[in-house]
Amino acid sequence: MIRISRLCVCAISFFLLTASRPADAQAPPAATAPLRELHVEGVKILTEAQVLSLTELQIGSQVGKDDLQAAADRLVKSGLFSKVNYSFQTRGQGVSVTYHVEESPRIPAYFDNIPWFADSELTDAIRKKLSFFDGTLPEGGTAVDLAAEAVNELLAAKGLQVSLEHLVIANPAGEGNVQEFRIEGATMTMSKVEFSDSSLAASHAVQQHLSEVLGKPYSRMTIDLFLTESIRPIYLQQGYLRAKLGPPEVRLMGNPNQKLPDQIPVYVPVTPGGVYHWKEVHWTGNTLLSEFTLTGLLGVKPGDVADGMQMEAGWDRIREEYGHHGYLDAKLNFVPTYDDDAHTVSYAVSVQEGAQYHYGKMVLTGLSLAGERKVYAAWTIASGNVFDKAKFEELLQKLQVHQEQVFGELPVHYDNVGHWLQTDPAKATVDILLDFK
Repeated sequence: MIRISRLCVCAISFFLLTASRPADAQAPPAATAPLRELHVEGVKILTEAQVLSLTELQIGSQVGKDDLQAAADRLVKSGLFSKVNYSFQTRGQGVSVTYHVEESPRIPAYFDNIPWFADSELTDAIRKKLSFFDGTLPEGGTAVDLAAEAVNELLAAKGLQVSLEHLVIANPAGEGNVQEFRIEGATMTMSKVEFSDSSLAASHAVQQHLSEVLGKPYSRMTIDLFLTESIRPIYLQQGYLRAKLGPPEVRLMGNPNQKLPDQIPVYVPVTPGGVYHWKEVHWTGNTLLSEFTLTGLLGVKPGDVADGMQMEAGWDRIREEYGHHGYLDAKLNFVPTYDDDAHTVSYAVSVQEGAQYHYGKMVLTGLSLAGERKVYAAWTIASGNVFDKAKFEELLQKLQVHQEQVFGELPVHYDNVGHWLQTDPAKATVDILLDFK
């Protein structure tokens, strides 16, 4: 929640304020007074000068309470700050103002289907309007609107009449979210995808996956998802744990002033890096499972090629084992250490086991009473006993694929089963919610 507050003491007039209060008393100017000093506290990413420019206040100008509040409102509306307040101090025949701010989280700008310009050109255009633009923006506010305005102006200068939209979406190539800019109504499609790594062209698996993007509307997000889900695993399986894919580029030949063709060729630079071998793993925070058990579940041996997909499966097996013992909130925080000389990788894994949950109750909707009795009978964990997530998933599998194993000859009719685990950390209990539709 964004909060704006004023740290001030009201006075009848600025003259009375200076005559009756010490120089460092907190008070706003009544009517107006000259602005002698303007400061900002709390900035971490932006500079003080950048924040002050957003207030639109000028040293030496006459300001009153409404002016200072309007400046605070502008800071909030920019989207760059999650919290803004301000304080006053009298300085001779003027006033000194300090804005106290907390900056909002910023997310990367992501240009989806604007192939007419390189990312650097789009970034430069935005920076002309937002001097502080560093490739990141808040999730909303006038700063985002100004960035969109800058991109629109660049498109218009190219003679392009398109509709630009911006939306916060999940990062298709990594963690967190991005501020996506995309145009509507474009008819361009992807005609070809080439990689700088020639070995991919000879890969049958890659050629099969290419059908997922070729002929589809041109979209950076589509390409990035393709690289993340279809191409990166090929490198990870071979031990190329630090392979760098992209960013994808549009490479066109001919007059750059001519209209782009409807068929867009895409080029993806690839830097595979070296092949890594598994060295060792160190565990901390584990009390339920021993290091020997955890390493066994991970399923890798010293000297083996560090198959990234195998390691992902191993992390999943460990989480499943914790769930088997009721630890539904167990988390693994792993930090790799790469030895580029020996081409080995080691992991330091911190385990946060969390609470051990016990089964509470099951809530069913969408079934007859007879059907409910069958489901209750198929569940084998008594209330109060340690919850086993594996048994829950086994029950779901039966309900979704092998209904006869639960209902026998009882006629039941449903298309899908909505399912939730409702945990109560305070009581360390978990309830099962099943909705038959």
